[in-house]
Order: sequence, then C-alpha cells, then structure tokens
Amino acid sequence: MKSQNMLVFLFVTLVSFLMAGCATAETPPVTPETSLESEAGSDPGALVIYSGRSESLVQPIIDQFKTATGIDVQVRYGSTPEMAGVLLEEGANSPADLFFAQDPGGLGAVQEAGLLQPLPDSILSMVPERFRAGAGEWVGISGRARVIAYNTQAIADPSTELPADIYDFIDPQWSDRLAWAPTNGSFQAMVTGMRAMWGEEKTRAWLQGVQANNPRVFEGNTPIVEAVASGEIDAGFVNHYYLYRFLAEQGEGFGARNYFLPGGGPGSLIMVAGAGILDSAENAENARRFIEFLLSLPGQQYFASQTFEYPVIEGVSLPASLPPLNDLDAIAPDISLTELADLEGTQDMLIELGIIE
Repeated sequence: MKSQNMLVFLFVTLVSFLMAGCATAETPPVTPETSLESEAGSDPGALVIYSGRSESLVQPIIDQFKTATGIDVQVRYGSTPEMAGVLLEEGANSPADLFFAQDPGGLGAVQEAGLLQPLPDSILSMVPERFRAGAGEWVGISGRARVIAYNTQAIADPSTELPADIYDFIDPQWSDRLAWAPTNGSFQAMVTGMRAMWGEEKTRAWLQGVQANNPRVFEGNTPIVEAVASGEIDAGFVNHYYLYRFLAEQGEGFGARNYFLPGGGPGSLIMVAGAGILDSAENAENARRFIEFLLSLPGQQYFASQTFEYPVIEGVSLPASLPPLNDLDAIAPDISLTELADLEGTQDMLIELGIIE
C-alpha cells in the first residue's frame, strides 16, 4: 500500500510538473488549455520505445508519461544487447523513436553506427558531463553500481571472506559457489570496462578463471539475487539496486546483502541507464519530451524511491538504506562512459570463450 501511495504521489507531482512547463521552447508545456484541446480532438501523437530495461522497472513511469501527456506510447522490450542488435539490423528503417538502454555499451554500439541524433543542449545540460555521451547523442537517466550479492548465512563477514578485487574470484575456493549472467547488458558493460582497464589478456584470464569455477548461469540479476538469498549459491555479480527491491518487499530477513568491492577496479563500476533518440525517429519531439520527463525532479525521484537507482540530477532524496553516490566515488574506477561502448568486442570475446552463443 505504501508503494502504491508513493506512485500516486509521484504521478500527481509529475502531472503538476508538466502543467507548469517542464518542456523546452521546442516542446510546448502541457497546460490545462492544451490538455483540453487534446481531449477535444488534437492528436498528441505517438512514441515508439525500444527498451533494454525490464518492463517491471520502467513500465510504471512510462504509463505515467502516457497518462500525463496523452501520447500513444508503444514499447518493445528485450535485453539491451538484443535491442541494440535489432536497431543495428533495422538501421534507418527502424520504427523506433527512442532507445532506452540498461547500460552505455548498447547505446555506444548504436551511436557508433550513426543511428542516434544529437540531443539538444537543453537536455544535455540537465545532467553532469560524466553521465552523458561525449558527442551528445545520448544521456544518462539513472545510475547503478556493480556489486557482489552474497548469502548472509554462507558469508558472515564479507570484509574478510570476500575478495577486495573482483579478479580474485578466479580462486578455486569459489568453485560451484558463484553466479553470473553473461548475456546481461550490465555484465557485458562490466567486461567491457575490464578490457579498457586491464587489457584483453587479463580480462580473458578472468573470464576463463571464473568459468573454470563452474558458475551458475542466469539470464539476469533478479534470479541471481533470489538464488543467493535462498542459499542456492553463495555470491553473484549483479547491479546494486535489485537487492533493495527485495528488502522493500520481504524485509530485513531477506538472506542476501550487497558487498561494494573496496579494491575498486571494474568490479566497482558506476554505470548509467540511458536514452538516445534515433536519427530516423518520426516522433523526435515526443521522444525529447519523454527524456525531459525522466530527468525532471519527480521523474528522478521515481527511480530513487521505486527502483533504488541513483539519480543523475541534484535535489533528489535517497532511501536511507542506499549508500550515497559520493561514498562510492571513492572506490569507483575513473573510466569514461565512452570506454564502455565496445559491446561487439566484448560479445566476440564471450563467444570465443564459449560463455555465450
């Protein structure tokens, strides 16, 4: 009930925000007059989103945008690598207006293919430079940290029982105790970060070392956290926010917790989910309105309060259980988002090693 009340509050706030005029000069604000005009017959248009973000995470905020604006939003869901591949295959003939990706890797692949248009300064200026593409073709929407989810019964003191550096999970003591999701976009972005920081040889050695420890393979982060909590596995490589969703639903007795690797390196990456507008978009103005909506204060509060991700703008309240982003900056590696763009190179390595098909 508390979660439902929060969603109602955020929706009312979002509508008020739009009516107050959150759009740029290119996208007129929604006012009572324009809303009534739309109801009377003015068509607010459509928006086609290809989403690499899961439906359970983002459909509620998409529904709020639809209700607030009247725009007919159609969403195609899949993993970020899958959606990036579809966009690369469709090219300029894609019906998509906007790509909403889980990580920079998928966005970078689509960007490098020349399929994204530059975003206006009015959008780019809403977030710090570290959370947007260097050339301005996409912008970060919410932040996430890579962590180790561990079982609290199997690992009583993570500071002494878990490695400080992710590389050390190749140790044979972790045989049959780990879980990973190699087809997941965030995992592939982390491996791309490894390649950028460690080089090809060390990254390949890490992948082979973990693979030799016979890790359980999952499709995504949610089932990994569930398996860790149930004791099926001792630890898994995931994004931070999945745990907090379980804690909110099941309470403090949930059997998993997060470990933020103190040694830094690619296992401590802070990444962003992001969005870019296709160069071939037929509804580019509505796509811009959607990005502005996500980057508004109430939109960012949705991600902080409902999905437990980090906001990319100032002035957003974080749940008390979530470590401040500034605390994580001390261990996060200094790596630009553009260095996480070589998704194809990472997938080639994973295929070569037999980790994905």
